[in-house]
Amino acid sequence: MENNAESSNKPIHRHRHHHHRRHRKFWRGFWIVIGVIIVVGLFVCGMIYKNLRDTTQNMYTPVAKTTKSNKGRALDNLLNEKKPINILLLGTDTGAMGRHWKGRTDTIMMMSINPKTNSTSIVSIPRDSNAIFPDYPQYGVTKINSAYTLGGVSETIKTLDKYYSVPIDGYIMINMGGLKKAIDQVGGIDVTSPLTFNNMGYSFVKGQTYHMNGKKALAFAQLRHGDPRQDYGRQERDRLVIMALLKKSVSPSTLLNSSFLNSISSEMQTDLTMNQMYKIAMDYRKATNNLSQDHAQGVSKETQNPKFGTMEIEVVSREERQRVSDKIRTALELPHVKVAANKSSYIMNH
Repeated sequence: MENNAESSNKPIHRHRHHHHRRHRKFWRGFWIVIGVIIVVGLFVCGMIYKNLRDTTQNMYTPVAKTTKSNKGRALDNLLNEKKPINILLLGTDTGAMGRHWKGRTDTIMMMSINPKTNSTSIVSIPRDSNAIFPDYPQYGVTKINSAYTLGGVSETIKTLDKYYSVPIDGYIMINMGGLKKAIDQVGGIDVTSPLTFNNMGYSFVKGQTYHMNGKKALAFAQLRHGDPRQDYGRQERDRLVIMALLKKSVSPSTLLNSSFLNSISSEMQTDLTMNQMYKIAMDYRKATNNLSQDHAQGVSKETQNPKFGTMEIEVVSREERQRVSDKIRTALELPHVKVAANKSSYIMNH
C-alpha cells in the first residue's frame, strides 16, 4: 500500500513541476515582450524628442534684451516660479497673398499671460504709430513698424521699452503664410465678425460666427481699406484671429506636436526654447481661457521725415501710452512707472 501511495504521488509531482516550468516560461516571455515595448517606446520617444528639438532649434533666434524694463528678468526664472510673462507677437506679410517683400512688421502685439489669475491680455500697437528709434535717431520721426527693418527684433523691443516702459520676456514672429498653416493644422478657428464686408471672395456679416480655415482667416484679418476704422479695425480682427488660435494651440498636444511645428518652422522665429514652450504649454495654458484685448489709440497726422518725405503717422499721446503701460504692468504684477515724454512730436505739422 505504501509503495502504491508513493508511486501514485510521483506523477502529481512531475505535473506540478511542468506547470511551474510553463509558468516561469510565460512570465519570462511576458517580461521580454514588455522590455521590447519599452525599448521601442524609448526609441520612438527619442526620435520624437529629436524631431521636436531639431524643429524648435530651426525656429530659435535669440535676441539681446538690454532694456531698462528687462533688467533683472530672466524667462527661465519666471517660468519656474510661475510668474506672469509678457510675449511680443510680430507678424509680417511675407509668404502669403502673393506678397514677398520683407522688412516691416504689419502686426505688433504684446501678450501678457498671468497663470495666477488665469488671464491673458493682448494689446496691439499701431504699426503706423510715431517713433524715433533709440539706435537710429537720424531717421527722425517715422513709423514704429520700421524698427524691424532697421534693427530687427532687438530694435523693436528697445523702441517699445522707450515708449511704453514694459519688459519683453520673449518674442514670436510669424509670417502670414505660417499663420495660415498654423490655423489649418489645428483644424480651423471660430471667430465672430465685428464688421460686414467682402474680401478675397469671402463674405462676412457683423455678429455672425464663422469656422475659418487658414485662407479664410487671412481674408478676414487682412482687410484694411474697406474698414471704416482702417488699421484699427484690422488690428482688432488680427487680435480675434490670434485669440482664437491661442485657445486651440496652447496645449501640450498641439504646441509640442511635431507635425504642427514642422508645418510652421520655416515661417516662424522665436527666442523660446523647447523647454520654455513646454513650461508655457503645461503651466500657463489655462490662462488662455480668459482672454481680453486692447490697443493703443493714436491720432492721424502728417509729418515731414528727413529721409522719406511726407508721411501720415499715428501719434499716440503720452497719456495713452501711460494707460497701456499701466495695463500691461498690472497684468505682470509690476509697479507702474512713468512713461517718457513724447519728444517725437517736434516735427509734426499741426
